[in-house]
Amino acid sequence: MHPYRSVLFVPGHKPAWARKALASGADAIVLDLEDSVPDDLKAESRDTVRAALAELRAADPRIGLFVRPNALDTRLAGADLERVVGPELTGLFTPKIRNAADVLRWEALIDWFEARNGASGLEMIVPVETVEAIDECGAIAAASPRVGAMIGPTSRHADIARAVGFRWSPEGSESLYLRSRVLLACRRHGLHALTGLWEDLADLEGLRAFADYGLQLGFRGQVVIHPSHVPVVNEVFTPTDDEVAYHEELVAAVERAARDGHGAVRFRGQHIDLAHAEKARRWLAHARMVRGAGT
Repeated sequence: MHPYRSVLFVPGHKPAWARKALASGADAIVLDLEDSVPDDLKAESRDTVRAALAELRAADPRIGLFVRPNALDTRLAGADLERVVGPELTGLFTPKIRNAADVLRWEALIDWFEARNGASGLEMIVPVETVEAIDECGAIAAASPRVGAMIGPTSRHADIARAVGFRWSPEGSESLYLRSRVLLACRRHGLHALTGLWEDLADLEGLRAFADYGLQLGFRGQVVIHPSHVPVVNEVFTPTDDEVAYHEELVAAVERAARDGHGAVRFRGQHIDLAHAEKARRWLAHARMVRGAGT
């Protein structure tokens, strides 16, 4: 999956908000048919989302376009996918997954509607929203090649907070273990690791600190719920010129040392060796994907 820095949610029944989401500069947009849509509007929202996907894709061929359908147990998921799956779609934000079997249930639906509706290569972003999913996150990550990203849970009020019963804090210590498990599952299986959302819409400095802590842990992007959060999150998760220069110089220093027959060298006052260079090369590969994609 592309290393999206910002994944912005939009209620599926509000197409004007989708246009604002596109203008915000988000790397990916999730049009929601689940929790943000009232029950009496869910059926008509499918048509609204279908039209919005076509409009957004025409406006930006590169942006990630995802839909969050209703959960499998609602018996609405099939009708959701029948209407919204199409060539404009990048993938699905698949809710309420508990285990690998749920991933395979979603995969079967996606296979069917992808072939039927002229789509291809649809990926899954999997939020970890239940206690069972925390226990099974490694198996979930490995269950299907369609799983491209997982989200480390941090929500103050939503499913994971209710399931675990933690008391939220801005520092996020109460969800550190939960997020770390998901992060390690992503690393093991080569998935894009996203951290959860910041729900205080006006506190942009709090958002910046939260996003930076996610980056420090190893996450490479974040779910957001308001367009004003996108520039902050994009900035935090975009490698800077100075960081790129540092890693390039580190690699060059180790390569020069190796040519001279040395496995280690002093670089900016630090001891570095071949392992440091390999880490720097991987970091640079990610940085070039983020910076070079023009998102």
